Amino acid sequence: MALVPPKKRRGQEAGAGGAAAPSPPPPLFPGVTVYLAERHMGRSRRAFLTGLARAKGFRVDQAYSPEVTHVVMEGTSAAEAVDWLDRVLGASGSLQRPLLLNINWFTESMGQGRPVPVEGRHCLGVPLSMRSQADSDPDTLPAYACQRHTPLSHHNLCFTEALETLAEAAGFEGSEGRLISFRRAASVLRALPGPITNMSQLRRLPHFGEHSSRIVQELLEHGVSSEVERVKQSERYQTMKLFTQIFGVGVKTADRWYREGLRTLDDLQGQIKKLNRQQEAGIRHFKDLSSPVWRQEADAIQRIVEEAVHQVLPGATVTLTGGFRRGKLQGHDVDFLMTHPVEGQEAGLIPKVMGLLESQHFERELRRYGRAEKQLLLNSHGLYDPEKKKSLPAASEEDIFTHLGLEYIAPEQRNA
Repeated sequence: MALVPPKKRRGQEAGAGGAAAPSPPPPLFPGVTVYLAERHMGRSRRAFLTGLARAKGFRVDQAYSPEVTHVVMEGTSAAEAVDWLDRVLGASGSLQRPLLLNINWFTESMGQGRPVPVEGRHCLGVPLSMRSQADSDPDTLPAYACQRHTPLSHHNLCFTEALETLAEAAGFEGSEGRLISFRRAASVLRALPGPITNMSQLRRLPHFGEHSSRIVQELLEHGVSSEVERVKQSERYQTMKLFTQIFGVGVKTADRWYREGLRTLDDLQGQIKKLNRQQEAGIRHFKDLSSPVWRQEADAIQRIVEEAVHQVLPGATVTLTGGFRRGKLQGHDVDFLMTHPVEGQEAGLIPKVMGLLESQHFERELRRYGRAEKQLLLNSHGLYDPEKKKSLPAASEEDIFTHLGLEYIAPEQRNA
């Protein structure tokens, strides 16, 4: 997709004839603020791309500010990008660091008319020669994900994406140990305060084994991992990923279908007797169910539910859960759980709500920590002390963390 500024006719300059330039339409994607870096891009091309993005509902700021979430650069090396950002942020370590993206993320987003999910290939990687100004101290990094603050935007996306791909592939093969190993390593990298730029930074990080270290080294030296690329291109991985996205289909069912020679949705529709009612509906509405739900849509659904609930129970609280509460701009599910506050305390529904709020890994780590460090059992039914043979009351999330002796971590910092 070629994006070039249209040639202007002579005398057709902006604002000619005293007419005021039309104001851009309101942004359609709250939470996404783009800044187009002019260096190497040029002023006229930047102006054209800015107008194009705004016409499609994107918010594009002319000057960099702390509200910027996506910095788009063209013809810029990784070293230049990080050096530019360090100069922009200065000595302030408290400012949120935006995503540094190549122009391909922008062109794909323009083509689809919405911000596409950021993948490793969109990111400006960090070369091996660079030294991080925010190296973490591995001796002080907690071992459990429930002890670490993990923001949604982090500095090691290209590494975590690769490790999560291997974790997903391991899950498709039924290898729970490898799945957990890769997922723990990815979780550690998400919590680091700066980018990984050399292998010495991995030496004493918790849960970072030889295999994960080898993947990071390959990415540092070559920008791609041959193992990860081989997995992503394999027929089995692609088929299992497709099938497990169908509503009502788990890994075991997807594996059985694959072994039977099925590969596509058309193949499944030709084997209708193999499907239950949920799976039939999942295939029939696959496109709608797999399309992302944007935050503004989820908020609109919440308002509808609130209006309905308040007609019956004035003053009731309705909370949007799942990834949206952790700060995500899009997801595939909108989850609501309604209960009475007293029931929430007595029946252990607060832990059940937390299960909807966390990333799966954070929830797993919270339970592992409680069992290994505090000898307490946490599940969807509540928090239980087996020694005293009683449940511990929890009227809020903070109560769960207090019982476990943990610092309370807000949902937007639980993206483990």
